[in-house]
Amino acid sequence: MSDRTAAVIGAGLGGLALAIRLQSAGIATTVFEKRDMPGGRAYVYKDAGFTFDAGPTVITDPDCLKKLWALSGRRMEDYVTLLPVAPFYQLCWEDGYRFDYADDQDAIDAQIAAKNPADVQGYRDFLAYSRDVYREGYEKLGTVPFLHFKSMIKAAPQLMRLQAWRSVYSMVAQFIKDDRLRQAFSFHTLLVGGNPFETSSIYALIHALERQGGVWFAKGGTGALVQGMVNLFQDLGGTLHVNAEVEEIETDGNRATALRVNGTRHAFDMIASNADVVHTYKKLLSAPKGETLARKRHSMSLFVTYFGLRGERPDLRHHMVLFGNRYRDLISEIFHGKDLPDDFSLYLHAPSVTDDSLAPEGCSAYYVLSPVPHLGQADIDWDVVGPQYRDRILDYLEEHYIPDLRRDLMTVRHFTPFDFRDELNAHHGSAFSIEPILTQSAWFRPHNRDEKLTNMYIVGAGTHPGAGIPGVIGSAEATAGLMI
Repeated sequence: MSDRTAAVIGAGLGGLALAIRLQSAGIATTVFEKRDMPGGRAYVYKDAGFTFDAGPTVITDPDCLKKLWALSGRRMEDYVTLLPVAPFYQLCWEDGYRFDYADDQDAIDAQIAAKNPADVQGYRDFLAYSRDVYREGYEKLGTVPFLHFKSMIKAAPQLMRLQAWRSVYSMVAQFIKDDRLRQAFSFHTLLVGGNPFETSSIYALIHALERQGGVWFAKGGTGALVQGMVNLFQDLGGTLHVNAEVEEIETDGNRATALRVNGTRHAFDMIASNADVVHTYKKLLSAPKGETLARKRHSMSLFVTYFGLRGERPDLRHHMVLFGNRYRDLISEIFHGKDLPDDFSLYLHAPSVTDDSLAPEGCSAYYVLSPVPHLGQADIDWDVVGPQYRDRILDYLEEHYIPDLRRDLMTVRHFTPFDFRDELNAHHGSAFSIEPILTQSAWFRPHNRDEKLTNMYIVGAGTHPGAGIPGVIGSAEATAGLMI
């Protein structure tokens, strides 16, 4: 064990992954978590015998997780069980059209051929493009910290060749002509807080990432993955404090020296923040950079409703994307509008399909997520609007996808942009931190190490490479490399 010490602020997936890497390298690491249990956005609610994952539910690239255990010669399988999800997603439209998206080329070809035969080859060409971007953008650059502009210049020729200035949607549209199939292959950026019409086409790599490594679900929910990571961290000798809100990062010259937690001072050699980046700079460091970051473009927020039903619904799939009548215009209103749109597109999570341990016997657990404008853009009083919006979503699900939902409803709760702001200190209640447009990616994103404070680091969705489970786990690898 070296005699170096490190603190990590926030026990989200990125913070825990970083803490595991530091502890594995022999750096005595302490994690401080504001809430009553770890997880960050991957918090867990238990209610009436149901277990609800609060946030991320889609696990891709399980290898990036396995690496965390391999660092200390352990096996992830001894801590967490990952279950394959098939299909990856079922994509649904209001008129009853369904598309099952999975890693089965023949099945995908057959579904595309039934919709628009000319798009079969187009999809294959898009997949080849996506795999190219995956190699350049994810494998080569995903865990490399972009600290200097010259690292961006070095990556530039490949980014130019891959037409990184184009949007994901425009790239998909180059290959695929059918309107619905364009939606089916461009919505993925929403899973990391990006607008498919504005997010760099580099993010088309998500498609290849899923085809490459599959889509998985942790048995017991994403919360079980969090618990597995906590167990690993503690087995390595790491320390985790919950109900421990960091109030201030103390600095002296170009060094971060200590944390003030619940009124007590704790000194460390190195400090990393997995808290929201604007909160970190504005509130914890009281640095001018906080104002600069606050002015950047931030991802949309989310409205999430968790509910448990009597009875099982075998006709549903684990991950369902429910497209409304509008696509481009709705997304434009979510990212740029001043009001809450009247319609919605939804992501429905039905984990009991894969894992019946999340609900009492004979029952089923769900959450449904609606992308909504963030608070800096739409001045909505969610305390008033929230319950009404939740009821509208439940009514919509009952009408289109889950008959007798109201009759069988056993428990329901919701999480609004106000909760993202207050519970998670998220600037504007943004669900995914800084928006992943090209001019806010790689070197243009907040860096994994601070420019002025030589021992102050950032991990999580707000730094490189970005949001999503592989993104924040990748950020931990990039940041740990600098700290170790």
